[in-house]
Amino acid sequence: MKNWQGQLFPIILVTLLAGLSFWLQSVVNIEEARHDGSQRHDPDAIAENFTIRRFDASGQVRYRLTAPWLEHFPDDDSSELRSPILTHFPLDKPPLTFSADNALVTSEGETVFLWENVNVVRAATAERPELRARMPDLTVQPDLGIAFTSSPVEITQGQSWVKGIGAHLDNNTSTFVLQSQVTGVYIRPGQTP
Repeated sequence: MKNWQGQLFPIILVTLLAGLSFWLQSVVNIEEARHDGSQRHDPDAIAENFTIRRFDASGQVRYRLTAPWLEHFPDDDSSELRSPILTHFPLDKPPLTFSADNALVTSEGETVFLWENVNVVRAATAERPELRARMPDLTVQPDLGIAFTSSPVEITQGQSWVKGIGAHLDNNTSTFVLQSQVTGVYIRPGQTP
């Protein structure tokens, strides 16, 4: 009868070599980078002086986006805009206009990132004067009717003013909430300071 320990050593050695060769192959087979341009962030379309409108179910314009320059990027389906103006037209409320030096619109237009010299203007009504807010950046979700920032914000309405850090705007309820370090002066309409 043969020694079983002598037969076990070659089997262990072959198994160990097979495992090491599979490990070495997985380490060496790093996927090569594709050079077909699909990983680049290059524009595939450019538009000048354009207007985009989104309508609600009844055919009324919900919001309008205009800009003198747009570049569309196919890798993430985003668009970069220069000097954009986004106007939201809520039912039975004054229009709300967002403008900035630059914007990035995500795929399907669900989010608009505005930056550099962001201005928000709510048109005046018979009851209240125009509201104007200034901030360095703002994220707008037009379909939801909301916008927010964590940056400093300055708001003026008539002779009243308020400043703070961080803001949440809900155009559905016509509210503008400042989140921290709020200071300001409120002057009742028709009164003198």
